[in-house]
Amino acid sequence: MTRAQAIAHAQDYFDTGAFKSDLGRLIAMPTESQNPDRAPVLTEYLEREMRPLFEGLGFECRILHHPKAKGPFLFAQRIEGESLPTIFGYGHGDVIRGLDAQWSEGLSPWTLTERDGRWYGRGVVDNKGQHVININALRAVLESRGKLGFNAKYLIEMGEESGSPGLRELCADEAELFRADVLVASDGPRLNAERPTVFLGARGVITFDLSIVAREGGHHSGNWGGILSDPAIQLAHAIASITSPTGQIRIHEWVPKELPRAVREAVSDCVIDGGPDGPVIDPGWGEPDLSPAEQVFGWCSFDVLAMKSGVPETPVNAVPPSAWARCALRFVVGIDPKDVVPALRRHLDRHGFKMVEIIMPGAERFGATRLDPEDDWVRFTLASIARSTNKKPALLPNLGGSLPNDIFAEVLGLKTIWVPHSYPGCSQHAPDEHVPVELAREALGLMAGLYWDIGSGEAPPV
Repeated sequence: MTRAQAIAHAQDYFDTGAFKSDLGRLIAMPTESQNPDRAPVLTEYLEREMRPLFEGLGFECRILHHPKAKGPFLFAQRIEGESLPTIFGYGHGDVIRGLDAQWSEGLSPWTLTERDGRWYGRGVVDNKGQHVININALRAVLESRGKLGFNAKYLIEMGEESGSPGLRELCADEAELFRADVLVASDGPRLNAERPTVFLGARGVITFDLSIVAREGGHHSGNWGGILSDPAIQLAHAIASITSPTGQIRIHEWVPKELPRAVREAVSDCVIDGGPDGPVIDPGWGEPDLSPAEQVFGWCSFDVLAMKSGVPETPVNAVPPSAWARCALRFVVGIDPKDVVPALRRHLDRHGFKMVEIIMPGAERFGATRLDPEDDWVRFTLASIARSTNKKPALLPNLGGSLPNDIFAEVLGLKTIWVPHSYPGCSQHAPDEHVPVELAREALGLMAGLYWDIGSGEAPPV
């Protein structure tokens, strides 16, 4: 069998309707890790679906647990030879809440539905569809060549949508079991639906609350306005001091010293486009003199996620007693995550906002990571995808969003290469999550080609 036949075999699996049938069965499982009532379904996903799938490919499987985790983990491995490279795969079977009532008429988060060239359902891109594409691309290579030509290890977790609690500790505890050379995984979006994409890490994220509690209870604004401090005004000014009116970050510890040359070159031909369902980019927002791609993939961003003071639903004529905001900093390699909150404290104190309390909500944080864009494995992956698709893939030094890549890069010491099978307008985490049908078909072929090339003996040394 040849490389072209392996790719065709993967796409035949799609064309016969078998992939759609398999994916539909997974979508029907409401694996919401934020909902304690769904705990049995998290285990069922691994035991009923993932274990038989891997064991059918000759993988040895075991269920792993960690006391911090929201659900179990499935670890699967197929070892073909000590001298061969070992590729580590990853995916998550849990999904964000279904939000059933908010989906468009005729659509349900738990029923795979085809409409206008798209498949709709919770998890079609985040992340059930993506790891099922990769596993069945492995199948296509195995059935075509009779072997992978490399060692494969795979981890499926069931708590990513809750911040991956326990994943870091599990990887530390099982470092020898998980030992591998390169992570090849899929999550997040492509640059756009038409262009295959590779990204090499992720921006980190730290979420925190800013709060002012001035006194107990509100007081009539006619009798007390002007002589009682207004926490909402104070907090608004405090937040405004963090960026310019156009969103440029003013805390120097929160931005990199420079945009590395390799990063700038990698994104030089990348155009951010969410498609017809995506938002329109606001020119002039953020860091001056950076392109939109440079800002998202090479710089840091600060956002206010929510704010509250008084009772917005039923406002009254009273000076509010308190104000609150939840904020997030997404940061790139070069920012010291341990200094993010102390730097904010210094900044607020310096500007006269000592009354603002910084509260950490206790959510899991992801660090910033980025494999060298000039690494030989990056060049190898890009060349393989280009050969399979006849398209020049986009290379993103890191995803604009955040995922637990720092665990794989730092705890397990892996080179990290991500090949996403989604696009920016997919509505992940929102109602009407979907994937373009042709994107999924193309992804099966390009992953079969990549796995074939890794097992051909021509992969870079590790």
